[in-house]
Formats: sequence, structure tokens, C-alpha cells
Amino acid sequence: QVQLVESGGGLVQPGGSLRLSCAASGDTFNINYMAWYRQAPGKQRELVASIGDAYLNYADSVKGRFTISRDGAKNTTNLQMNSRRPEDTAVYFCNVWAGGRNYWGQGTQVTVSS
Repeated sequence: QVQLVESGGGLVQPGGSLRLSCAASGDTFNINYMAWYRQAPGKQRELVASIGDAYLNYADSVKGRFTISRDGAKNTTNLQMNSRRPEDTAVYFCNVWAGGRNYWGQGTQVTVSS
């Protein structure tokens, strides 16, 4: 089992920056994929960014503005979000694959508004 705890959500003005963190605990030695998803009101959950042993992947809507990173020793993943836009408002979820199983965090609300 893997437990995920997200932090760093909140209110940010358009153009501002915010950093999300996700800390994994439990059977973390099997983690080979970490990602961030988001879900806006009335919309489907969508992939924002993902990171594995040899790749990085970003949604087109966030390329050049968001950066995903992973600290393997600390079993954390961070999402640095710059140049925020109102359409980035959503609940952001941490997601990992470990030992063939998929795990989700509880989600953290991010609101972009003036």
C-alpha cells in the first residue's frame, strides 16, 4: 500500500506562481511513475504532467508554464506552476503507480482568480 498526501494548494492571482507537493509513504520502493492530474468543475479528470525513470510528459496546455520534479530519496513529487491562468482552476490530484497498482491522493484545490 502507498499513501499520498498533497499540499500547497490555495488561491493565486493570474500570472502568479504556486508549488504543489505530494509525499508518498508505505511501499514506496516500487514507485516507478508519478503524475499530477486535475479536475475542473463539470469536466473530466485530465493528466497535467508525469515523470518516470526516463521521461517527462506535459499536457499541451501547461507546457512551458508547469514543471514536474521528483525526489526519489524522499518519495515526493512537486509541481511548480507559473504564469497561472483562470482555466488552471481545478482540484489537483497526485497519482502514482507502484507494484502494479495505482494510487490517488485526496486532491488539493487550486483557484486562480483576481
